[in-house]
Amino acid sequence: MSLKAVLFDFNGVIINDERIHLQLIDEILIEENLQPQKVSERQASLGRSDRACFQELLTNRGRVATEEYLTQLLHRKAQAYVQELEKFDKLPLYPGVEDLIYQVRLRHLQIGLVSGAIRQEIELVLEHANLAEYFTIIVAGDDITTSKPQPDGYLLAVERFNHKYPDLHLQPQECLVIEDTLPGIQAAKQAQMQVVGVAHTYPFHMLQRCCNWTVDYLIDLELERVQEVYSQKQVKLTVPEC
Repeated sequence: MSLKAVLFDFNGVIINDERIHLQLIDEILIEENLQPQKVSERQASLGRSDRACFQELLTNRGRVATEEYLTQLLHRKAQAYVQELEKFDKLPLYPGVEDLIYQVRLRHLQIGLVSGAIRQEIELVLEHANLAEYFTIIVAGDDITTSKPQPDGYLLAVERFNHKYPDLHLQPQECLVIEDTLPGIQAAKQAQMQVVGVAHTYPFHMLQRCCNWTVDYLIDLELERVQEVYSQKQVKLTVPEC
């Protein structure tokens, strides 16, 4: 078995914007005459899609969450997100993102992105950061109806890679996922993928119990050593249980 593809999460791995998302969700709830998020709800939203978060928040407040209503809220949030990013002279990317992408490309590995964020937000950031050309496959929150910790997004990424590159014959076990939240890690595990946990959102020790590899910062990831583990066919790769 060999490593063929590296799949990045987006919020909390590439861009440090969790605070912005939580703020915008609260603003929309208030505009809808609803209570802002509780601390427990904010914690539960980490790693999940905006659609899933809004659906649960509305349900908790007794509001009927029709698909049309959810789509309207998501559109409003996306527009507000664009306006927030325009306030930055420099995007709040996590240190080491560009270097890690360079390391992945240097080893001729495929690069993909799997996120619960909607495509408009993802593409905006990647374009502004001059990273869009490197992500050949993107699975966004508006591509699927489920949310992490369900594995659908990661499995769809494999399917799209194989559709775009028929000779790749990519299997989930040949993918390395980079995640920062427990739902994201669980999604990758359910997809039978190996996981690097980066301690941007949760403490190192918490991620260490769940991941194959754990780092404090992206710059700490030794991709060469990870690739060597994949090449040792006699070693059965497993993911620890959370």
